[in-house]
Amino acid sequence: MRSRITYLTTGATALLVIAGCVRMTPDYKDPDLGFSTPAVYHQTANKEDETNAVHPVDRWWETFDDAELNLMVDAVLANNWDIKQAAARVLESRYRYFQVRADLFPPLDIQGGYDRRKTGGGRIDQGVIFDTYDIGVASTYELDLWGRLASASEAARNEILQAEENRRTVSQTIVAETVNLYLQIETLERRIQIADQSVEAFRRSLEFVKIRFDRGLVSALDLRQARRILAGAEARIPQLEQDLGAAQQQLAVLLGRYPQTQPVRIQPEGYFQEAAAVPPGLPSELLIRRPDIRAAVAQLKALNEQIGVAKAQRFPSITLTGAYGYASSELDNLLLYDSNFWNLSVQLFQPIFDAGRLKANQYAAEARYQEQAAVYAETVLTAFLEVEFALLAREKQLERRQRFLKFLDEARATQRVAQNRYIRGLTNYLDVLDAQQTRFEAEDNLVLVELAVLTNRVDLYRSLGGGWAEPEPVTAKNVGWTIF
Repeated sequence: MRSRITYLTTGATALLVIAGCVRMTPDYKDPDLGFSTPAVYHQTANKEDETNAVHPVDRWWETFDDAELNLMVDAVLANNWDIKQAAARVLESRYRYFQVRADLFPPLDIQGGYDRRKTGGGRIDQGVIFDTYDIGVASTYELDLWGRLASASEAARNEILQAEENRRTVSQTIVAETVNLYLQIETLERRIQIADQSVEAFRRSLEFVKIRFDRGLVSALDLRQARRILAGAEARIPQLEQDLGAAQQQLAVLLGRYPQTQPVRIQPEGYFQEAAAVPPGLPSELLIRRPDIRAAVAQLKALNEQIGVAKAQRFPSITLTGAYGYASSELDNLLLYDSNFWNLSVQLFQPIFDAGRLKANQYAAEARYQEQAAVYAETVLTAFLEVEFALLAREKQLERRQRFLKFLDEARATQRVAQNRYIRGLTNYLDVLDAQQTRFEAEDNLVLVELAVLTNRVDLYRSLGGGWAEPEPVTAKNVGWTIF
């Protein structure tokens, strides 16, 4: 008996050594993108101030030099519900990995029971009654001869990496949205200030025109025009206040707070400071910096492992089943040496005919890999598009701002000339009102252009994928509940 146990144990050990040595998973290779990565971004070619390849600074929003904004971003990273959802998905993928990985190890179960049966005799009070007590440990283990379990485990591990990168992508998106909303709120407050100033100026103009109308110096048309322009300026304010309130409510939700509005703050003049050029780095670095690209790679590797799983299912599987314990008809004798038992069995399973199901499963896994390869290529191409577009927009928005500054200077000069001509009686007051209206519209448009420049900087940092503060490691605490 001892020699048989030794033989079976030796054979099982040999099979365990063989298990996992053969892998059916294809070697992973980065997909062909269909285009070559340039040495520098197209929009930075021949621009010496932007071709030096360096990484953007960490916590890039601090370059706006706004302490309130810095605190707000930290609060968003800690309290935003989208980020917490992404963190929960990371936890889910981790525990799913533990589930899959557990199949690589033989389970050990303890089992016990009591059985009472009667044999013989036609009546209920006839025959022999047997009592059986048993207790023991048992295990069933599939040898991973073709790497199916190892491939499934590796696929689950890559799904963790994908979830982590998706969490970073969500964090980046939420931070960028927070900064953009903050900038939008400040811009709306400046526009409301400009609108209030225009209303006050048009109200004074109306009073001036009304005095002259009462004296018979101007026609009713001038009075009507002054009233019309004032009414138009006043009509713009409710919409601006509505837009401001909506932006404040959206920002509150991002912060995990109840959506509320705040009073309009007075924004200082001379707020705009043209920031230094953002060094875009080398295009090839984008592929390792952007979390959405890294997530696409992780998913691609996971699907590549699933091909190995599907292939391995078409080959024979060997399962070892063993048990050791005690069985007795008397409870008092259950744990005696003479009551012990053991068994060890080896089972072989090989699919012979399944109407092509397993082959189709393998081909489907390969098709899913090809689909994700296309998704990866599209993700990379989209990332380059976002960077190139942000660089192009930065150049054009700065150029546009310079032209609006010139336009505003001309508008102010035109207003002064119109006022001087009116004082000398060379023109009517309608020209003064028109010049005044144009000047306030130019100030409003300049604020909008400057917002576009600032939000473009946010877009550029986001599209480059670098310079982001890492969110806290995912734990059960991050998602607001406790694991027991």
